Amino acid sequence: MAETRVLNGSEIVIECLKEQGVKTVFGYPGGAILNIYDALYKHQDEIHHILTSHEQGAAHAADGYARATGKVGVCFATSGPGATNLVTGIATAYMDSIPIVAITCNVGVSLLGRDSFQEIDITGVTMPITKYNFIVKDVSKLADVVRRAFKIAQSGRPGPVLIDITKDVTAAEYPYEPKTPEPIVPQTDTIREEDIETALDLIRNAKKPFIFVGGGAVLSNASEELRTLAHRIQAPVADSLMGKGAFDATDELYTGMVGMHGTKTSNFGITECDLLIVAGARFSDRVTGNASKFAKNAKILQIDVDAAEINKNIRTHASVVGDLKTVLRKLNARLDPINHEEWLAHIERLKDMYPLRYDKSQLTGPFIMETISELTQGNAIIATEVGQHQMWAAQYYKYRKPRTLLTSGGLGTMGYGLGAAMGAKMGCGDMGCPDTPVFNIAGDGCFRMNLNELATASRYNIPVIEVVINNHVLGMVRQWQTLFYGKRYSATVLDDQVDFVKTAEGLGVKAYRVTGKDDLKGVLEEAMAHQGPVVIDCQINCDDKVYPMVSPGAPIQDAFDDTDLKIN
Repeated sequence: MAETRVLNGSEIVIECLKEQGVKTVFGYPGGAILNIYDALYKHQDEIHHILTSHEQGAAHAADGYARATGKVGVCFATSGPGATNLVTGIATAYMDSIPIVAITCNVGVSLLGRDSFQEIDITGVTMPITKYNFIVKDVSKLADVVRRAFKIAQSGRPGPVLIDITKDVTAAEYPYEPKTPEPIVPQTDTIREEDIETALDLIRNAKKPFIFVGGGAVLSNASEELRTLAHRIQAPVADSLMGKGAFDATDELYTGMVGMHGTKTSNFGITECDLLIVAGARFSDRVTGNASKFAKNAKILQIDVDAAEINKNIRTHASVVGDLKTVLRKLNARLDPINHEEWLAHIERLKDMYPLRYDKSQLTGPFIMETISELTQGNAIIATEVGQHQMWAAQYYKYRKPRTLLTSGGLGTMGYGLGAAMGAKMGCGDMGCPDTPVFNIAGDGCFRMNLNELATASRYNIPVIEVVINNHVLGMVRQWQTLFYGKRYSATVLDDQVDFVKTAEGLGVKAYRVTGKDDLKGVLEEAMAHQGPVVIDCQINCDDKVYPMVSPGAPIQDAFDDTDLKIN
């Protein structure tokens, strides 16, 4: 057994991170956290620190790292504004149940509560957006707190945990005894036999079953079990934005996304089904539309690790609480194959009648995403910002594996994607697959939010490919203004003199501009061959829309596209 050593608080933090297998952290130093950075300096061969351009970029990078690898992402920030700059990133991770540990430092204990320089009550600020948070004022508690934070972040429904450490604790000494991390055990104690029996009865008696997959299927690594269930009971499968990749988009049972910008096949199929099996999804308003009319012909069977999600937004007929992978295994073990060929034939007819369509005559968001999908064969990680481009990335890229779409689903954070893409690329290196291509799909509005992180990408030569779908407007807001606000384009036109190519080059990044379809493939191939970060500024029409669409508050069966608008 390793011997006990007397270390200062900063060294204890670093040793605990090494215990947890942390290889990369993202952060930004400052006065209160200097001691930790000093300790990190001595261990830079073991823990790689990425200095971001802004703390928000560090939080998003930790989040992208966690989504891409399944491990805990870690970020550092100093007190006051350093800590508050993490807030949006922490909230993003919280809404999507992503395990990150944010370590901040604060003023010394004697200075707390005195409005000292760069003092903020960051545990108070982040209480609503963390799974748990700590303030450490006693060095004897520090190691246990760090270990608990990692365990909490990963257990049950994952989420972010914040540890705030006062500066005097980072300097104080205490005996440190190494410990092997406790294994993270799937949550199975809540799975009741009677709930499994009820679920089996519902599945066996269904004539038109439909499976709806959410982010929980990605987080519990349940892809294989999901595929087995879908094929055993011959049920079509739709996903939410967060569930992308949990079920292979090239599988014949796949129908596309459901909800506001879901396919008509998914929206109509779920409206017509008699049993909706909900695997790790939380019935977000963007999925359900008018909740009172959602899946109105169906009994709803919800499987989720978090009991709080059962009956929260949609009334269920039955539910199983517990780890999704384990629940699906139990169901699969007791289900014989069930024939639903007639129902599947109907779903196929819907697919034929309502394919995704777009204007093939010019450069568009869908064309860009289809081209990237074909070039990478689904073997890339796609990060996105938020808006029209995000929906096109969800609709037109064929995600074949989980953890290949990184996007802000719950919070809808513009500026998320570039940090997340860098985090994912670092994660690929740590996981032994450094050659996996990583793209960030951005709109021009989002690109402006955190483009300073291009300086980070060039400093460390992180080869991410930033594809800006540039329509010179805030596209999604403009789409709503066109459809619901009488074309009053209030504060959504970005028609200015900013040159994204020159901006990128000024930040040390290779850049291209694409104005037509014919140039795109060649530029993408060059970008993928380049051994460093790349920006591709793709110029598209300002009035391109994301279809299908469901009007806010309407039932999902009222999905419409441009052909419906022409009819009306």
